Amino acid sequence: MPMDPEIGALLKQFGVDGPPPATPPTVAEMRAGNRMLSLAVAPDPPIEVGSAEDDTVAGVPVRVYRPAGHGLVPTVVFFHGGGFIVGDLDTHDGVCRRLCRDLGAVVVSVGYRLAPEFPFPAGYDDCVAVTTHVAGHPEDYGGGGLAVAGDSAGGGLAAGVALAFRDEGRPLTAQLLAYPSTDLSGQGGHRSLVENATGYLLTTAEVENDARLYLADDPGAAARAPASPLLADSHTGLAPAVIGCGECDPLRDEGLAYADALAAAGVPVRKHMYPGLIHGFISFDTKSTVVDAAVTEMLTEFRELLATPYDTP
Repeated sequence: MPMDPEIGALLKQFGVDGPPPATPPTVAEMRAGNRMLSLAVAPDPPIEVGSAEDDTVAGVPVRVYRPAGHGLVPTVVFFHGGGFIVGDLDTHDGVCRRLCRDLGAVVVSVGYRLAPEFPFPAGYDDCVAVTTHVAGHPEDYGGGGLAVAGDSAGGGLAAGVALAFRDEGRPLTAQLLAYPSTDLSGQGGHRSLVENATGYLLTTAEVENDARLYLADDPGAAARAPASPLLADSHTGLAPAVIGCGECDPLRDEGLAYADALAAAGVPVRKHMYPGLIHGFISFDTKSTVVDAAVTEMLTEFRELLATPYDTP
């Protein structure tokens, strides 16, 4: 499949356009490489917001972004991507700053625990704990509606939190899921895992290795939610969603399948498959006009959902 040429040039610039290494990198090398690329493509200078402050919520590190001005605004709890193994508050700082600016929302970015040091459900529990705290203290944040968002592994975590809130009768206004990880079972037969196995930054082998490390203490969790939101018993009554996936992404089909599952359950969903885009594309918005247009579309739709509270059936 043809990759967006601007992204292709970017991958070549950073030397990550070739075949995967013969020897898989260590976890430390994975984290260092992810951090290097993420910080290299971040907006420079950083997007201006009203404030950005580090804090701890429910024992979990967070960074809280607030828009300029006063009054009630939505709050979005954001979970970064990285295969449950890499990523941190810094790697997605640019993403969260744009969310804050474009949505006019308070954004709470969550530094959840990572595998393999802290396998499932540690990171998921952190995400639920932070979102639950924010939901119970709206006056400390935006004061308006509450939503969740995330990319890749973070998109899967956001979907899992949305399922938990649905089951507990807690309202969420919306969810934004960028190329989410929704099926860790390896049994879904998703065609994109074969079509896009190599050549597009994230490889299928990396997806499988990340899942193995993440679920080390409970491999059976792959067959059910919340580890695999696509395999939940029911998707009825979930918050409306914007879901965007890239054509050249091993996780493309499970993300699109999740959008279809929500729609089949009567959940309002905006579903997008962006030609030429790869996994992780939302971090490349300042480097690719195609990515910028895709991110703008997703955030515009998400903002519309945030402004229109939805009563789940």
